[in-house]
Amino acid sequence: MADNSGGGAGLGVIVGGLLVAVLVIGFLVLNGGGIGGSKHVDINVRAPDISAPAAPAAPSSG
Repeated sequence: MADNSGGGAGLGVIVGGLLVAVLVIGFLVLNGGGIGGSKHVDINVRAPDISAPAAPAAPSSG
């Protein structure tokens, strides 16, 4: 008789590794992308003042 026992160990390692990866990704997504730390981000963008170019002179009628 053929003995087919013990062939699922490699599959178990693969499934276990995928499970750990999914849990870690889920933790990072639900935790805001990091472990601990401040979740407050202060973004201050200041654009320089830009003025419109001068209007061209009106053509003289002549």
